[in-house]
Order: sequence, then C-alpha cells, then structure tokens
Amino acid sequence: MFEARLVQGSILKKVLEALKDLITEACWDVSSSGISLQSMDSSHVSLVQLTLRHDGFDSYRCDRNLAMGVNLSSMSKILKCAGNEDIITLRAEDNADTLALVFETVNQEKVSDYEMKLMDLDVEQLGIPEQEYSCVVKMPSGEFARICRDLSQIGDAVMISCTKDGVKFSASGELGTGNVKLSQTSNVDKEDEAVTIEMNEPVQLIFALNYLNFFTKATPLSKTVTLSMSADIPLVVEYKIADMGHIKYYLAPKIDEEAS
Repeated sequence: MFEARLVQGSILKKVLEALKDLITEACWDVSSSGISLQSMDSSHVSLVQLTLRHDGFDSYRCDRNLAMGVNLSSMSKILKCAGNEDIITLRAEDNADTLALVFETVNQEKVSDYEMKLMDLDVEQLGIPEQEYSCVVKMPSGEFARICRDLSQIGDAVMISCTKDGVKFSASGELGTGNVKLSQTSNVDKEDEAVTIEMNEPVQLIFALNYLNFFTKATPLSKTVTLSMSADIPLVVEYKIADMGHIKYYLAPKIDEEAS
C-alpha cells in the first residue's frame, strides 16, 4: 500500500498547475524514496522532471514500487476541490486502478475524499545525463516569469545571452525589438531577490517563448529559478520545492537560421 500525507497541501495543488498545461498524462513513479515523474510534452519538444522526496511529506508509506498512470487534467480538477489550507493525503493499494485523494481541514471538521481512475500508460524513461553547464543564472522566479511574458508580446522566441556582466533577454518581431538586461546583484539582503551568475564561458542561445511561459506556471512553487545553459544542449529551468524536491524543465535551443 502507498500513503502520503502533506499538511501543506497547497504544494501539491501548485505542482499540478505547473504540469497540467504542458503534459496531459504522465506516470507517477512511487517508491520508498518518494514520488517522481518524467514526461515529454505532447509535441515532444520539452521534458519535465519532478521529484518529491519522501521526507518532505508529513507521513509517507510505500510498501512496494508503483507506477500510477495519471490524467493530469483530472487530478488538477480534483485538487481544485481542496482548500489551500487543507491537509492532503494520497492513498493507493498495491495493484489499485484508482488513487484516493483525501482533503481535511485543519480542525478536521470537514473531510472530503475523492477517487480518481488511473490509466495504463506505456512510458519509456529517458536517461537525463548529468551535465556541467557553461552558464548558471539564479534569479527571482517572478522576474523571469515577467520577462518571458513581456517579451512574448514582441516575438515568439527569446535570445538569452549570458556574460560575466549579466544576462540579457532579447526578442524581435514585426513590431520591433525588446531587450531586458539583468546585472549580477552585488549585495542583496534577501537571497531570493538576488541575481547570481556562474559563468565558465559566455552563452548565447534562442528558445521558444511559448514553452518558457508554460514553465513559468511553476513560479508559485519557488521564489527563485535557476537557468542552466550550454551551447547546443537543452536549457534547464529549475524550481525548488520547499524542503521536498524540485521541478525541472528541459528545452532544446532553436537553431538560429541567420547564423548558419
């Protein structure tokens, strides 16, 4: 049997919001170490990887490994029935074809339980190699979301240029061009408001903005976001999930036709 209880149930609601517009269905791999998910989006352009460690839950039990095929839109609809302050428990029998979701108010005066049908999904796991990146930028997640949203008014792709001085986001389209440059912050009292850049070599890459705008749906999960870049390999956009894991999005750069 599998059972996981999360007092801060709003985290799970935010995780589903971060996934459901990008991927429609996915396999949740449940083991004694926690819950993980890895899936390409429906057009096979980007990849999302989620890790929720067992010790981030308030109680966690998994007797044997489970692979639960989940329709993310359905799960999101059920989680919308949970209040933001609710305690959420996930429960499944070993060979179950349903997942139980139980929502309790803090005073336990109201308990709601839902059962969601699971799916049979044939999923291939992709090995994600560990990489050393030329440039790693850590910045406030709200700022990144705003830049992606603003520049998508200008064009459908963004060029991210990273040097030791700062990181520049540029877009161009029929109405003109737009550039946003962030300098590395030298002394910020609050760590989650800082822009830090670790650079081995400068990087200049182009990415589709509609995908970056999907990724920024994870903004409520974390005050900071990390962008890891190297030439010719996918960008990694990572949001930490407080004390329990992370969500990482991978997006391959667009080929710059003019440069070739």
